[in-house]
Formats: sequence, C-alpha cells, structure tokens
Amino acid sequence: MKNPIYAAVAIGVGLVVLVGYFLQIDLLVNLRIILLNWATILIAVALLVGVVNLFTVHWRKLSTDQPDKINSIALLVGLTITLAVSGWFGPTTPISLWIFNYIQIPVEASLMALLSVVLIYAGVRLLRRKPNLLTITFIATAVVILLMSGHLFGIDIPGLAALRIWIGKVPAVAGARGILLGVSLGIIAAGLRILMGADRPYGEN
Repeated sequence: MKNPIYAAVAIGVGLVVLVGYFLQIDLLVNLRIILLNWATILIAVALLVGVVNLFTVHWRKLSTDQPDKINSIALLVGLTITLAVSGWFGPTTPISLWIFNYIQIPVEASLMALLSVVLIYAGVRLLRRKPNLLTITFIATAVVILLMSGHLFGIDIPGLAALRIWIGKVPAVAGARGILLGVSLGIIAAGLRILMGADRPYGEN
C-alpha cells in the first residue's frame, strides 16, 4: 500500500513552489527559494551517488574478469584523474581546462561524428525500404550539412553555404523549438499528475 505521507509531502512542496511563482507573497517566495535550494542539494547528492555507482560497477567488472575490461580500465583511470585534478587544482585552472579542451571536447566531437554517420546510414536504409518525400528531404538535408561542415577538397559549390545557414536558422531552429515545447508539455503533464496524486514515483510503503 502506498504511504499517504509521501503523497502529501510531494503535493504540498509542489504546490508551494508553484504558487510561489504566481503570488508575490514574501513567505511563499522565501519558502519556494528554500525548497529549490534543497532540491539543488539533493540533485548534487544524486549526481555524486551516480558517479560512485558508475565507479563501483566498473570496478566490479575488473574484479570478476568480465569481458571488455579495457573499457572499464579506461573509464576508471579517466574518472580518477579528472576527479583528482579538478578537486585538487580547481575546475577553472589551466590543467583542468586542458583536460576539458583536449580530451572531453574531442570525445564529444567524435560521438557527434559517429552520430552523423549513423543518421546517414539510417536514412539510406529508410530510403531503400520506404522512399517518400520526407525521407528524400532528410537525406538531402543531411548531405548538405555534411558537405558544408568540412572542406570538400577545396571545392566551393555556389549556394551551399547560404543553404546551410538557412537550414541552421530556420528549419533546425523550428525543429528544436518543437522538441523543447514537447519536453515542456511532458514535464508539465507529469508535474500535474504528481500534484494531483495520480502518479507517485517517490516510493511505496
């Protein structure tokens, strides 16, 4: 049976924070700020727990001789060095920024490049199975963006640069806004369901 105390606390905190945004009453505003600060602390603690859990999982892989040990070793070494350097010298020192600029950013760029290849491959497979206007538009857009994102043997194709800028400013921004609107509506719907007690993801008794 679900504990009604959990529901009462969650609904009460949610209502105080929500009302504190609309009614400029000093008591509600101060209470809302305190609750949000507590939530920030809890998020930081949850992040720390996640890092510890990540370290524990990969350490267990090393101790039990599971396959792909090299990946676990690389992750543990990188995690330990990054935490040690950032914790000892600080996150804004030159050595910490060097790790970020020359390790973190190249890894993210490699992942984005891999994502581009996967999207092109998925688009080609989709084109072979069910070709339509949307599929052709997707493939053409991806090819234009890839061609204009790097140097094509020094060849300057007239109009592609302007087309890439237009795609980045108009359709891409429109799609991003649509995604953000969908995420926002989903968060609002989930929050309202929690406030009304329809969803209780915070625990059972």
